[in-house]
Amino acid sequence: MSIYQNAQYLLSVHKLNQLPPDTGFEVAFAGRSNSGKSSAINAICHQKTLARTSKTPGRTQQIIFFRLDEQHHLVDLPGYGYAKVPLAMKLQWQQTLEKYLRTRQSLRGLILMMDIRHPLTEFDQNMLSWCQQQKMPVHILLTKADKLAYGKGCAVLQQVRAYLNELSPIMSIQLFSALKRTGIEEAHLRLTDWLYKDRRSD
Repeated sequence: MSIYQNAQYLLSVHKLNQLPPDTGFEVAFAGRSNSGKSSAINAICHQKTLARTSKTPGRTQQIIFFRLDEQHHLVDLPGYGYAKVPLAMKLQWQQTLEKYLRTRQSLRGLILMMDIRHPLTEFDQNMLSWCQQQKMPVHILLTKADKLAYGKGCAVLQQVRAYLNELSPIMSIQLFSALKRTGIEEAHLRLTDWLYKDRRSD
């Protein structure tokens, strides 16, 4: 049985002072509002409703923690780039997320979702650039891979991989489809490496 099947909702926070104790190990999930982030989290955890999905992009506007066990957590970050949120709220969330990513000691890495049909948007590139500056390990899931023919999907994979190779040696990438349930084992390997093998230098 996968350890990720044990994931349970823990809490949701709007402000950093509401975060749980900064101990143990956690991996955060980020991506544009329409990148399929919630569906990917559910697929990785072999659950249907752990992370709430919606036809309206940007539903996740909180930092949501899922508990694997006492020392290990997955964190669902608000989708960035959603259009139906006031500018002031966007700026507030940008500052909150930046501070979370920069100061959270238990954070071991970031899983970044990109719709395979629209990779490396301006938002994605800004996030990757920031992570590169902070030396934050990143693993990209090219989601909705079932929407492209396999050959086209592999071409996008190579294109984005080349971009990452120029940016940072601690960034990796894979194809992923929540619908077809492909790429789940590979995602598990990356998560387990970060959560259960302490390799991140301080």
